[in-house]
Amino acid sequence: MTALPRSAPSAQATDARGVIAFLDAIEGVSGIEPHSIMLLRHGHVIAEGWWAPYHPDGVQQLYSLSKSFTGTAAGFAWAEGLLDLDAPVISYFPELDADITDPRSRSILVRHVASMSAGHSSEQWDRALATDREEPVRGFLLDPPDGTPGVTFAYSQSTTYALGAIIQRQSGQSLIEYLRPRLFEPLGIGEAFWGRHPAAGRDLAFSGLHVTTDAVARLGQLYLQGGVWDGRQLLAPEWVAEATRVQVDNSGDNGSGSDSDSDWSQGYGFQFWMSRHGYRGDGAFGQLCVVLPEHDVVLAMTTEAVPMHLILDAAWTHLLPAFDREGSAEADAALKHRLTGLQFPFPDGEEVPDSEFTVAHTAVERLRKVSLTAQKLTLQEEDGTLTTLPLLTGSWPPPTGHLSARAVQTDADTVRVDLQFVQSPHKLVITGDLRSGTFDADWRVDPLGHVSRLSLFDLANPEPREAP
Repeated sequence: MTALPRSAPSAQATDARGVIAFLDAIEGVSGIEPHSIMLLRHGHVIAEGWWAPYHPDGVQQLYSLSKSFTGTAAGFAWAEGLLDLDAPVISYFPELDADITDPRSRSILVRHVASMSAGHSSEQWDRALATDREEPVRGFLLDPPDGTPGVTFAYSQSTTYALGAIIQRQSGQSLIEYLRPRLFEPLGIGEAFWGRHPAAGRDLAFSGLHVTTDAVARLGQLYLQGGVWDGRQLLAPEWVAEATRVQVDNSGDNGSGSDSDSDWSQGYGFQFWMSRHGYRGDGAFGQLCVVLPEHDVVLAMTTEAVPMHLILDAAWTHLLPAFDREGSAEADAALKHRLTGLQFPFPDGEEVPDSEFTVAHTAVERLRKVSLTAQKLTLQEEDGTLTTLPLLTGSWPPPTGHLSARAVQTDADTVRVDLQFVQSPHKLVITGDLRSGTFDADWRVDPLGHVSRLSLFDLANPEPREAP
């Protein structure tokens, strides 16, 4: 893989002090834990950092940022004649034709599912699964829209799933297989995998893609360059233009609780959100690909953030003024220092004593016992499976498999263990009570999906796991 070019911010007409101010605005803020950042200007990486135990080569769950990769697959399929934006969705599923009789469902076009405007006024995925878990497209189409296709916006997983299902049916390949020679290989994107729907056997399309932060940055740069990469037109410029302009108005009630001035109310394209500045792909908990054509900038980030809007607010407040503002070598050096040796904050305390805890409460139902020494954490599940991880004093150890852990005695009676699942945004916080010998285990932020009964192996190694 050819590395993206690197440059000092000042060499790309950017004041590094603005980037530092952006980091100041999001680090240490309640509900925001940054995991990685790559900032590109004029095609050069001018700032990058990973908060240990995350690292540059690690792939991460993108959640709904996966949709922008599905939208890109749709762009290739459209250019190859596999996809007609003005064809009814039902036309790609002739075996369902006799079942789908409501004219409202039959009027849903491909462009409507590509733009979240199928006509339903609310999230529809759970209803689709309840109707037909084996074939969610059938469940989707059997629920007639209560609004107007092409006009009524609702952010709904069913629409992207249907779009992905059409691409996979027409190409005879999974989304990963289809994108590999068209997008991943030309852009130099290596490891990638996608969670699948367990019954239909398709890549999930609306979520579940795992790639590196670098891959997210490259996708943004491809769109910023109008679909051109290394002088070659990969993605049709017409698709780039259509995907990144308003296809449907979402300034009304869009289910996000946002007001008309928010970044979730500026219109929706083909699997991209329009923003107050530029456009973006985004996923739950702050997986972001922000493209700012007016500044020739791409911002790629992975985080565990509940108030995602605060990240965008900070970008508009601190990053935008930094572009085309004179920088300095001193500011460049200060930013480089700031982004070196990053790691998650951790509570103060003493080295953990040798101790063993049995379960009192756990969000991961199979977890039954936790054993600690100063150098080692052992987790035992209900079937006897053991997971052993190293512990280091004062820092996060490199991941073992896809897990990393830190532990500290926070007071005379309490031990805290943070178990980081580094292919996801998520952390399991284990609190051991030295008096009772029991532990509680809770997610810092609950993952999406039905994960409570999964084993630690399945949670830490999502590649073989089919998505719910």
